[in-house]
Amino acid sequence: MDLISFVKSMRKEYGITQEELALKAGVGLRFVRELEQGKKTLRMDKVNEVLALFDHQLAPVPKKLENHE
Repeated sequence: MDLISFVKSMRKEYGITQEELALKAGVGLRFVRELEQGKKTLRMDKVNEVLALFDHQLAPVPKKLENHE
């Protein structure tokens, strides 16, 4: 699951709006909207503030190996 899908699904699972998520995470509503719309450049510290509400954080993961299975 990618970051966008994760945040959207967790927000819906918790039953909160984008506005409520922004308030609880201490980020702006615009940031939450940009995150959920897949903006390519986002501040990692703010992404981690959002993820912290769901007991997650950004971490390095290996790239998927295409056609090497």
